[in-house]
Amino acid sequence: MPATFGQPWEPRDDVRITDVRAIVTAPEGIPLVVIKVETSDDGLYGLGCATFTQRWQAVVAYLEHVRRLVIGRYPGDIEDILRMVRFTAYWREGPVGNNVLSGLDLALWDIAGKRAGMPVYELLGGRVRAAADVYLHAEGPTPEATADHARELMDAGLRHIRIQTGQPGIGHYGAPPSADRYTWAKTPTGWRVEEYLRRTPALFARMRELLGDDVELLHDVHSRLTPKTAVMLARSLEEFRPFFLEDVLAPEFWDRLPEVRAASPVPIAVGELATSAVEAARLVRSHAVDFLRCHISDVGGLSAARRLAVLAELEGVRTAWHSPGDASPFAVAAAVALDVSSPAFGIQEGHVYDEAAHEVFPGMIDIVDGWLTPNDAPGWGIDLDEAAAARFPATFSGHDAWAAGVRAPDGALLAP
Repeated sequence: MPATFGQPWEPRDDVRITDVRAIVTAPEGIPLVVIKVETSDDGLYGLGCATFTQRWQAVVAYLEHVRRLVIGRYPGDIEDILRMVRFTAYWREGPVGNNVLSGLDLALWDIAGKRAGMPVYELLGGRVRAAADVYLHAEGPTPEATADHARELMDAGLRHIRIQTGQPGIGHYGAPPSADRYTWAKTPTGWRVEEYLRRTPALFARMRELLGDDVELLHDVHSRLTPKTAVMLARSLEEFRPFFLEDVLAPEFWDRLPEVRAASPVPIAVGELATSAVEAARLVRSHAVDFLRCHISDVGGLSAARRLAVLAELEGVRTAWHSPGDASPFAVAAAVALDVSSPAFGIQEGHVYDEAAHEVFPGMIDIVDGWLTPNDAPGWGIDLDEAAAARFPATFSGHDAWAAGVRAPDGALLAP
């Protein structure tokens, strides 16, 4: 067994962490990283999401540095263990280290719930609502096709839908490209901001015409705009009442978000690309966002996200945790535990997992009539079938190839 770093005080019982390891699987073709924390209590273990899809091998390697720090520790000292792992790295923050912290954190909360015989949301103080309202993504090459997809989601009970539609260029986010090409361009399939600013209000107008006013519409800019063009887009969409505009600026320009939010008549949702709780907290404290939309694995797990939810509540900001297909079901469970226990909840992103994912992750929570409801079983109430997981080995993420092709008509590389 690797050397331990010792228990700093006498805990209340003799349960100890005996091993920590990563399990990587891709049942939907998207690499997912799960950290499993095993204990000296036979059959007692915890599972947590450490998924950094685009660089998952780095997360697995980082965990090897962490194992020796936590083996031998009492699993109930969650806060002290996380602080030790974070501080011993010296250089802190970033998605690789914070995904390891997140996976470890979620696994330790899973153990805490199992030992208490309680679901995690009760450890956080219990419910303030019955379930979390969810949005899903509707897309298509044309507004009409997007509306058809949106109707399918509405028929399934969704009340909030993120809408995206195609435009010329393979780099457009969230929808297939149209058949059009910029024949005059150096990159005929490039992404053109002027075209985007023209087509997006037209998309909202058509969606309101086809779907009516009883559905909330959201839209993801995907970090493509400047502060000025972000305000232009928000003002052009005001009459269509978007629920929020997501990620209008790249992280490099987040210091300009307060002025964008102040000038925008539409709520602003940002935080998906925050790679630490400190960075996310600045978004709230600087009045830069209306919805805080972090990827829980990137900011350090449930413990970090819980602090952010309290801060959001105090500042009048709502949460909208990031949870697409590159978040494992344990990340979803953590988000929903916060959703039902936090007064700051705004909306929850959802993902419909396929049959293979259900086989790998028995007990995962599913969207029912547009709602996500936490398990009442102890911990997360979700397991991982390692034999099934092994049948879906991970390879390099397909995101790299797509992101490398996101270019302007003149050939310049853009933020994906």
